[in-house]
Amino acid sequence: MKKLAIVAVCCMVAFGASAQTPSVMGTWLTASGVAKVRIGPCADAASGPICGFVVGLINPKGPDGKVVAPDVATDYRNTDPALRARKVLGMPLIWGFKKTSDPNAYEGGQIYNGENGKVYSANINLQPDGTLRLRGYVGSPMFGETQVWTRVDQ
Repeated sequence: MKKLAIVAVCCMVAFGASAQTPSVMGTWLTASGVAKVRIGPCADAASGPICGFVVGLINPKGPDGKVVAPDVATDYRNTDPALRARKVLGMPLIWGFKKTSDPNAYEGGQIYNGENGKVYSANINLQPDGTLRLRGYVGSPMFGETQVWTRVDQ
């Protein structure tokens, strides 16, 4: 009987670990399929509750259009000349969000678009199908673009 109780407890613990609450936290493949972004708690509370950093690149290209190794890819499109030499791996991509009443939705943040070197206002929310919807915009969310990212890792 004691063994049966131990097995039952172990099963409940294992089930609880695998049935995690869906979250925006994790690693995501961007809509363009060229970068992996890890979203997690911000290291600095002033940056908001969630931040995202580039953790992987798929066939990155240099300024000449030729494929380069991920660890040497730079942010050469950045509108700020002082940031054009920074490495893309580890680069911040999302920050400054505020929580909403939905635990899987954040608004009023910033998202950096490495494809044109500009920063946009953004909202993020986890969709029922497990994808991540990001809406980047200028001024109002009605004047923006939506991207859907897919999870690649918890």
